[in-house]
Amino acid sequence: MQCKTADELTALAKGSGFDITKEEAEAYMAELADVELDEEQLKKAAGGGCYPDCKNDYCFEN
Repeated sequence: MQCKTADELTALAKGSGFDITKEEAEAYMAELADVELDEEQLKKAAGGGCYPDCKNDYCFEN
């Protein structure tokens, strides 16, 4: 998510030991551009929820 271009992503990947093509990086960047979390997903990502069958009484799942 820190990369703004496919070239940056390709360089980052290669620096981390992954070999991706520019086309793969562009496809990944296009996917990221269309990602949005709904309110429930955002709460869970921020730690405001738990998995559905959790039995812990400190969880916030309704």
